[in-house]
Amino acid sequence: MSGASSSSRSPGESRLPVHATVWDDRPNSVGSESRWPAVLVHGILTWGTDPRYGFAAQRPLAARRRLLLMDRRGYGRSPGIARSDWAVDAEDVVELLGTGAHLVGHAYGGVGALAAAVRRPDLVRSLTLIQPGALRPAERHPVVAEALARARAATAALPPDLTPADFLRGATVSVGMETPEATPERLRAAATTMAELPCWDAEIDLGPLARAAFPQLLVSGDWEGAPEPYRTYAGLPLIACAEEIAEATGAAHLVVPGYYPHTQQPERVNAALEHLWDAADQGAPRG
Repeated sequence: MSGASSSSRSPGESRLPVHATVWDDRPNSVGSESRWPAVLVHGILTWGTDPRYGFAAQRPLAARRRLLLMDRRGYGRSPGIARSDWAVDAEDVVELLGTGAHLVGHAYGGVGALAAAVRRPDLVRSLTLIQPGALRPAERHPVVAEALARARAATAALPPDLTPADFLRGATVSVGMETPEATPERLRAAATTMAELPCWDAEIDLGPLARAAFPQLLVSGDWEGAPEPYRTYAGLPLIACAEEIAEATGAAHLVVPGYYPHTQQPERVNAALEHLWDAADQGAPRG
């Protein structure tokens, strides 16, 4: 298939469908069919193709392989859900992996990707986690333990009459960040984020990943230039979390300038992804 297209995947009759935008800009050249596709899973307050927090900047990678940008339930063009969580995301990710694919997850989406890789390692050709929000596996680190306690307290203190617009504003202004325009798409994402089961408390056994044959990569920003509250409350715990997960699984760890690696440093992140994917494809050619 050549050119961009969109499709909706139905994970099964007992579950809601999930939408994935498909980008495939490959020319009809010999050998392109030997490259496994890649599934990309976004985080909170966003959707797959969002240029602000999503994977819009990864479009150049579609020149060499097929990309599936998942909209998690309640986000983008996927149907709504009363209360989503990372374990449900993992089920949808497994469906999108098909017979096999590279897997990339950012933030909350990184937790769903992590869980999917643990559940079905046979379908994963490589795993890349961009600042995953799974803090629980790294709670032995004091910075992470403090962040967990703070996150639990903040979640418990949310007022019941909080609106999506209030949440969007509070989630950004409170850490010194600019609030995105409150478009219908962004407000829907905020409403879903408000109702999600927190991902930082996800209990995921990293043992299967330490034994997995596929290559793994953790990507972090160095958080230089971030507003100080954002760096303190989010950046330092996420860096420590990535270091702990990389050590536990044997994954490589790439650190790039800034605090949104795939949007602020797309060339460096895209080059790392392409290198990882090509190396994995050569080690395990598509059958």
